[in-house]
Amino acid sequence: MEPTQETKYLKAKERVAEIKKFYSGLIFYVIFIGFLAGLNYYVNELRYPWFLWAAFGWGIGLFFQAAKAFRWNFGIGKDWEDRKVREFMEQEDRKDTNLWK
Repeated sequence: MEPTQETKYLKAKERVAEIKKFYSGLIFYVIFIGFLAGLNYYVNELRYPWFLWAAFGWGIGLFFQAAKAFRWNFGIGKDWEDRKVREFMEQEDRKDTNLWK
């Protein structure tokens, strides 16, 4: 079953929306963390850079959002699943044939 032009278009549009959402989140991240850094400098001249805790926590979330938007699979994706299923099926086949020898 081959996907139609309309399905391809809808998938592409959905992917563009994910990427757009990531970039808007990145812009808000830079602005807000910059604001927190300025506030931290104003309050205690960065003697204790507490804004880094917020930057680190939000940065982790932003990293996972980027991984989803840009389809980073880190070696574990649909292709990996298919390869593993085939590998396990072949192992079972070898076990079954070796049983009778």
